[in-house]
Amino acid sequence: MSAALPPTAVGKPIEVWFQDEARIGQQGTLTRVWAPRGSRPRAPRDRRYTATYLFGAACPERDIGAALILPNANAWAMDQHLKEISHHVAPGAHAVVILDQAGWHDSRCLNLPETITLLPLPSYSPELNPVENIWQYLRQNFLSNRVYDDEEAIIDACCTAWNTLIDLPNKIAEITSREWAKTVIN
Repeated sequence: MSAALPPTAVGKPIEVWFQDEARIGQQGTLTRVWAPRGSRPRAPRDRRYTATYLFGAACPERDIGAALILPNANAWAMDQHLKEISHHVAPGAHAVVILDQAGWHDSRCLNLPETITLLPLPSYSPELNPVENIWQYLRQNFLSNRVYDDEEAIIDACCTAWNTLIDLPNKIAEITSREWAKTVIN
């Protein structure tokens, strides 16, 4: 990881952040529910296509996250999310943001804040990004088995789900901690 850091990060504490985005929409997600054995519980399912994107990032060591809800997943949206992450990086620290290789994650197309370095994961390896586990948690606990009236309802549900997750003590760290991703002093 040291080879990926810019000279301005030398001597600063390094925070490890994980970033990803999830499409949340009217198509929804069905999850398991408790029901009497042999029964078939009803679950709502919507066939409309309105959706939004929840851009999320987490720093397991500090048990914090940064998220934005944006209409599209593109370079502009990624720029906005990187700015949001930079506001949450500890003063005097430098963040290494680990992310997948989506087209809008190409650092040549982005305006990186000085406090952030991007470190892409190998292609087709979502299991290495713990933010995928955050999406699973949010869908299982807050965003599944629902029908949203419109885009505003989707945005409200995403805000409520993310804010509830952030307010749970140690939940971000519990979901996203990986032994190989600890904060270090460079």
